[in-house]
Amino acid sequence: MKIAQVAPLWEMVPPPNYGGIELVVSRLTDELVRRGHEVTLFASGDSQTLAHLEAVYPRALRLDPNVKEYAVYEMLELSQVYQHAAQFDIIHSHVGISALPLASLITATSTVHTLHNNFTTDNRHAFSYHQKQPYVSISNSQRQIDLNYVGTVYNGIELADYPYVAQPSEPRYLAFLGRFSPEKGPQDAIAIAKQSGWRLKMAGKVDAVNLEFFEQEIAPHIDGQQIEYLGEINHTEKTELLGNAAITLFPISWQEPFGLVMIESMATGTPVIAMNFGSVPEVIAHGKTGFICNSYTEMAAMIPLTLELNRQTCRKHIENNFSVSQMVNGYEAVYRQIIKDRIESNGRIHAANIQF
Repeated sequence: MKIAQVAPLWEMVPPPNYGGIELVVSRLTDELVRRGHEVTLFASGDSQTLAHLEAVYPRALRLDPNVKEYAVYEMLELSQVYQHAAQFDIIHSHVGISALPLASLITATSTVHTLHNNFTTDNRHAFSYHQKQPYVSISNSQRQIDLNYVGTVYNGIELADYPYVAQPSEPRYLAFLGRFSPEKGPQDAIAIAKQSGWRLKMAGKVDAVNLEFFEQEIAPHIDGQQIEYLGEINHTEKTELLGNAAITLFPISWQEPFGLVMIESMATGTPVIAMNFGSVPEVIAHGKTGFICNSYTEMAAMIPLTLELNRQTCRKHIENNFSVSQMVNGYEAVYRQIIKDRIESNGRIHAANIQF
């Protein structure tokens, strides 16, 4: 198949540090190339990929202080994609609502949209207006409005990128990894650590919009001893943080559509204690690879039981359910179904020579 992958321009593909969508796009794109597909990746110019790279800007926009209007470059990227739409058997968008209007105007090539984020009060109107376009959810819990869902494809990671750690380091600690924003729960991770008496190592980026939250709710608790902040870390540092932790905390307070940190942690062997929101029950095997809780007090209370869980079981859970291979199998099936449906609905056979 000739496939266009359309990535956000905010981070490079793959991201050097934080960037869940871009990491998923990278692993998906490269595995599709390895399987013999002809793939074009539309992304920032500093991206690294096995596919043919098309870029409207030389670097990730987050890294360039000269960029003031992200939407301008996203518009240019999508213009480039759809001006060449006829060259592809399918277009796979990871940029949300921005691609919807142009995708609706192209009939010869279908666009499938992966929903990487939750619906907001505002964007629900846009998705509902384009209800019939094909969508992929990344968890079943994400299906909060009525759309043309072609399937659910869980995010997958390359297991070789996450070394298994049979024995966490001493002295033992809890880990928190994620964006420092209220809904991700770093303030609650601190409360859990203090309630339980455990050390807590925290890492992740602080966006400008969350700077005041960080300074008021997080910074006063960082003492470098019980509560340690590592900043925004790279992949190697991330696997070391998660793999050497006794437990990873995932104290979210929103309907998380997937939660890549959970599978990254379990891939290293570290179990996860999480709040019961969004995709959490679909990702954690309760009582086997972690515990799903309904309060932060319960999360703290589950620490002793979580320490007894088998770390090899955590690793095996990811191998069996959340590998790159399984993710790409899912997307290949989605592509074939959409192309088949388009041919049947259009009454055309122009794609008869597509190499499935």
